[in-house]
Amino acid sequence: MGTKLADIIEAETLTLSDLSGKKIAVDAFNTIYSFLATIRQPDGTPLTDRHGRVTSHLSGMFYRNVNLLENGISPVYVFDGAAPELKSAEVERRREIRDAAYEEWKLAKEEGRIEDARKAGQASSRLTGPMVTETKELLQALGIPAIQAPSEGEALAAQMARDGLVWASASQDNDSLLYNCPRMIRNLSISGRRRVARSKTYKSIDPELILLDRTLQKLGITREQLIDIAILVGTDYNDSVKGIGQKTALKLIKAHGTLEEVEKERGEKFDFPYKEIREIFLDPPKTELKPPKWTDPKPDDILRILCAEHDFSEARVQKSLERLQEALQELRGSTHQSSLFDFF
Repeated sequence: MGTKLADIIEAETLTLSDLSGKKIAVDAFNTIYSFLATIRQPDGTPLTDRHGRVTSHLSGMFYRNVNLLENGISPVYVFDGAAPELKSAEVERRREIRDAAYEEWKLAKEEGRIEDARKAGQASSRLTGPMVTETKELLQALGIPAIQAPSEGEALAAQMARDGLVWASASQDNDSLLYNCPRMIRNLSISGRRRVARSKTYKSIDPELILLDRTLQKLGITREQLIDIAILVGTDYNDSVKGIGQKTALKLIKAHGTLEEVEKERGEKFDFPYKEIREIFLDPPKTELKPPKWTDPKPDDILRILCAEHDFSEARVQKSLERLQEALQELRGSTHQSSLFDFF
């Protein structure tokens, strides 16, 4: 879910070429879920191989990362570890939503309600252990590093950005800002044209850059206060406070400073442990990291994973690999370097 803060946070629109030469830590689970939701047939059926195994995540990861590498972008994917205990209720809520959506998807398909089926199919997306393993194997074949976080992947990606190991972190969730990420990129994995629901029209989705310091300065608040605002409107660890939206939450925190003072003003206690939630963002588990290393793609491994094991079109995969090789050779030539490893 993440935290809804788009109404009070401004973003700068970018192009992929603007990010050329940048190393970016990507929230892996967030990205995989976006592929599972969007890469589907018109009736919401996910892509599968001959054995019925879902392949939407592999399709998204391969073609999107080819596109990123072609543009000179060096992604590193950060995978979630154990979620904080306070997230258990949200995890169960999401499971119930997926189960209900799956039943609606089947019914809508039977009744021929294609648009309803598509929407329900997207909401029923599930990320399984085998999918995570397959994704990591494909990333390794592409020469892209994958890092395991001790807890929330966004927290470790933010740490990498603060430590200068990457230029920014990429996610669709604003939690990256709460974890003190200096630069956050949205839409890195979903940029392009998307069809508007129940319409034949399309809209353009471009990468967006959000700078934490600039955001805080413009809003006239501290990061701690941004966290308190997020808690008021709802996080993965608590529901929103009824009747308080993003702009109202901003006004309350600017007027009273902290959630403690807002409580006093309201004359009632919040029904969630906001101090514990605040600490999840202020002091998440950290780990010592070495600079990530990228390597040359391994075409044979990529073809085995995608084509031999999951029935992708070999001609299409080969064409993408040839295009990638040409792009990487141009990038190497432009920097006078002798190998892809040196380029990265």
